[in-house]
This record gives sequence, structure tokens and C-alpha cells, in this order.
Amino acid sequence: MERTYIMTKPDAYERGLVGRIITRIEEKGFKITDMKMMRLDENILKEHYAHLADKPFFPEIVEYMTSGPVVGMIVEGNGVVDSMRKIMGPTDGLEAMPGTIRGDFANNKSENLVHGSDSVENAEIEIKRFFG
Repeated sequence: MERTYIMTKPDAYERGLVGRIITRIEEKGFKITDMKMMRLDENILKEHYAHLADKPFFPEIVEYMTSGPVVGMIVEGNGVVDSMRKIMGPTDGLEAMPGTIRGDFANNKSENLVHGSDSVENAEIEIKRFFG
């Protein structure tokens, strides 16, 4: 069974959308096998966003991602990585189609409610990072 890492971001918590995001995952028929609420710090964000850590906007990512709790989930199902990427929609909420999480709820690119692994390999890395 394929696994992925899904994380609701602080704006999802702030706006009361965590439950609706979980509902979309479950309605698709995927199984959430582990879940936890946590607060992230700069060290784990440097690891998680290593590909962005040297960008001038990285401090804004840290500020955003430490502004409130996140909910990390291990989600299982057939083709779950690609399917969850489609369910989430593109990074920019203004470009995301209605019916996707970001298309329905996000209103900009930087606060886009949810993260999902982009490959099976990265899913396993992210699951180990956040769940040990």
C-alpha cells in the first residue's frame, strides 16, 4: 500500500479548515493511519524546506509555519501520492481549480493550507522526519 505525508498548515488551523481537509481525504477513500498536531521550529523547517533554505523569502516561510499548529498525517491508499496532489491543487490558491482544497479555500500562494509529498520516495523521508 502506498503512503504519503500530508500536513495541514497554520492557516488551515486558524481558519477552522482542518476537519474539512481530513474529510476530503477520507471521502476519497484514503486511510489516515497516523496523525498528530505539532508546532514546528526553524530547525525542522530548514530540513523540510532544504531546497528553499537559501532563498531570500525563507524567513517568511519560517514565520508562517511557526505561527500556529500544524497537523501531520500518514495517509495510505492506491496511488495516494499523485491523488493527494490533485486533491490539494496547485500551490497558488488563485490558480487552483474549484473542487480542490486550495481552489476552494486558499486565496494566495504563500498561505496555501496544506502540504503533500511530491513522490513516494519523499513521502517516506517526510514520514520519518515527522513521525520517527
